[in-house]
Amino acid sequence: MMKPIFKQLLAITFSLSAALLSMNVHAQAQDDYVDLIDGVSLNNWNILGNANWIIGKGLVEGNKPSGFLVSNTSYRNFIIRAEFWAESNTNSGIFIRCQDPKKITSSNAYEINIWDTRPEQEFSTGAIVDVAKVNPIHKAGGRWNKMEIIANGPQLQVTMNGIPTVIDARDSKFSEGPIALQSAGGTIKFRKLQIKSI
Repeated sequence: MMKPIFKQLLAITFSLSAALLSMNVHAQAQDDYVDLIDGVSLNNWNILGNANWIIGKGLVEGNKPSGFLVSNTSYRNFIIRAEFWAESNTNSGIFIRCQDPKKITSSNAYEINIWDTRPEQEFSTGAIVDVAKVNPIHKAGGRWNKMEIIANGPQLQVTMNGIPTVIDARDSKFSEGPIALQSAGGTIKFRKLQIKSI
C-alpha cells in the first residue's frame, strides 16, 4: 500500500509534468515557425547550378559561384526569419515565389538581395531587386545579420537587423512559388531560415 506522502508527491510530479507539457505545446502553437534548414542535411532542398554547399555545425554555407538551393515546397503568403553571415563582397540573396524551380532569376522571382557592393546601390543588400529600392542603404559584410521578409498578397516588406529597408512595396507579378538561396560569389552562411504561413 502506497504511503500518503508518496501519493501526494506522485500527484504533484504528475501535475507539474502536465503543466510543463501544456506550456510547451502552447509555446509551439503561438510561434508556428517551421525550420527550413537544419544545418545537418539538405532534406527538402534541390541543388541547382555549380555552387559548393557545405552543411554542418548548424550552418549551410555557399562559397563558390554559381547556384541555388531551391525548396521542394511552394509558399504563398508568409513571414521568413533568416540569420546569415556574408563577406563584404558576397553576392547572394533569398529568392521567394520562384516561378521556375529549374531556372531562378530576379525576373521570375522576387530577389531579396544580399550584395553590399552591387554597382546599383539602391538595389543592394536589403532591397528587392527591380521592385523596391533599399532605404536606408544597409551593409551586411563581416557579421551575422537578421533579416525578416513578409510577403502577403502583393505587399512585400523587408527588415534588416531591426531596421526596415523595404517598408511597403506592392507587386503582384508572382503570387506563389518555392524559396531559393543563392551563392553567386564570396561566402554566404545561413544558420537560421524559418517560415510561418500567414
